Amino acid sequence: MDSTNIRTTRVCHMVAMPFPGRGHINPMMNLCKLLASRKKDILITFVVTEEWLGYIGSDPKPHNILFETIPNVIPPERLKAANFPGFYDAVMTKMEAPFEQLLDRLELPVAAIIGDIEVRWSTGVGNRRNIPVALFWTMSASVFSMFHHFDLHIKQSHAKIDLIQQVESIAGMSSSNVEELRTIFHRDDPRVLELALDCISRVPQAQYLLFTSVNEFEPQAFDSLRAIYNFPVYPIGPAIPYLELGESSCETKSYLQWLDSQQTGSVLYISLGSFLSVSNTQMDEIVAGLQISGVRYLWVARGEASRLKDRCGDMGLVVPWCDQLKVLCHPSVGGFWTHCGWNSILEAVFAGVPMLTFPLFLDQDTNSRQIVEDWGNGWRVNDAVKAEKLVTKENIAELVRRFMGAESDEGKQIRRKAKLLQDKCVVAISEGGSSAANLDAFISSISPGKGH
Repeated sequence: MDSTNIRTTRVCHMVAMPFPGRGHINPMMNLCKLLASRKKDILITFVVTEEWLGYIGSDPKPHNILFETIPNVIPPERLKAANFPGFYDAVMTKMEAPFEQLLDRLELPVAAIIGDIEVRWSTGVGNRRNIPVALFWTMSASVFSMFHHFDLHIKQSHAKIDLIQQVESIAGMSSSNVEELRTIFHRDDPRVLELALDCISRVPQAQYLLFTSVNEFEPQAFDSLRAIYNFPVYPIGPAIPYLELGESSCETKSYLQWLDSQQTGSVLYISLGSFLSVSNTQMDEIVAGLQISGVRYLWVARGEASRLKDRCGDMGLVVPWCDQLKVLCHPSVGGFWTHCGWNSILEAVFAGVPMLTFPLFLDQDTNSRQIVEDWGNGWRVNDAVKAEKLVTKENIAELVRRFMGAESDEGKQIRRKAKLLQDKCVVAISEGGSSAANLDAFISSISPGKGH
């Protein structure tokens, strides 16, 4: 869509404002690609910091998604991981003014702002300008509901956030939810938690609430949220890059060639997020356990790939990065050992691959419980880790062998559950399915000439 057509065509122009982090920008971009694929006259201005444009500016995207930038909130040379509370605070306090200045420069009127919930000021900007705001949540609906109920408890009881350690029950939450909150809140900075809950408390100021999930995955959570909010709550399906699966690449990746040479369902795919999230001692046990198991594996280890390559021998292939969805959809992959990030879970569900869950922090305990207890398409590796106990190489070897043994009754059961969940996903995102219908309903309601 060239600039002439943009000015002369009556387009539905949305502005997307993701939180400036990989786990937020990726699903927001995938959401925008889904929206852009549904209707030809959609134009999306995707706003990123100057730093992030350098990371993703050359990535392929549809012609009707355009990048615009705002200044960095913290100089790129300062490590955000080392000062995440400061970075989080800066996103909340320093990005609003440049975003508004960007809106003033745009030629086309804005039909809607799609804002990450953790960019807390987007609803205020939209309401001041009479622009509808659709808030986007990048974790599960179950985790959102958990945070909502805790925020409500804090307000009604006039408690302080640190009193979660003394809370035994919160209305609307299970005891396991409360325990998961204790884990999250014990590890995070109080300022981060205050800001996160403030973001949740501003959701009623929005006009729409979008989830990267499927209604049939979390029906009770979505029923509860629709009863809470007086505006549409839309699970739009997994915001993962499944639209690009059919695209051919000019070069065949070596890890895909390696997978081509393996037997169907024989490879365990491993991705544990940041290597530093796991102690060196535990990592040594994992490596040794995999070797003992005799199971072939593909391991994405980012910065530690070169060190692990020397220790993994011929049974495993270790790479610093891969196209995860393509790997999970490869017929040789029979299981996924995951740290339980929500985007990774959605990709495994889409691919119909069962999971070994290894949650480490934040929402991952809740996600693990959802996989193991609610969906039944996975097993948990590390109950012992919560008590700061080591999962030994012997336990890992036995678990991996059982998990990848597709012919056993328990192996057949988790694979049957994984296939059932995959089928639900495929139906939901297909024409006439719940997620496809939600995308269309959202687009229709904000298109020019429609009432808000």
